Amino acid sequence: MNDLIYQKVESNPRFKELVQKRSRFAWLLSGITLLLYVAFIFLIAFEPGWLGTPLYAGATITRGIPVGVGLIVISFVLTGIYVFRANGEFDRLTADIIREVQP
Repeated sequence: MNDLIYQKVESNPRFKELVQKRSRFAWLLSGITLLLYVAFIFLIAFEPGWLGTPLYAGATITRGIPVGVGLIVISFVLTGIYVFRANGEFDRLTADIIREVQP
């Protein structure tokens, strides 16, 4: 019985659409995250003086601190964007597919 349901799900065009949309979106967000982290590493490697410069005269906090914290915050934001879309569009598509294949 379960094999029949799995076959129906896999052959459903909406399932293929769901997999494609979800994969494309996950790769996009992963690429953005990777690009930001690599840019940060390159900044550390090639411009360490810029990151080590104080935010303003007499400050003990350098530019690197808000840049690093911002990178972490952006990662959380991108994760939140994925979760928001997964709980909305992707869950709706999944529910539609399940309804279609139910006996």
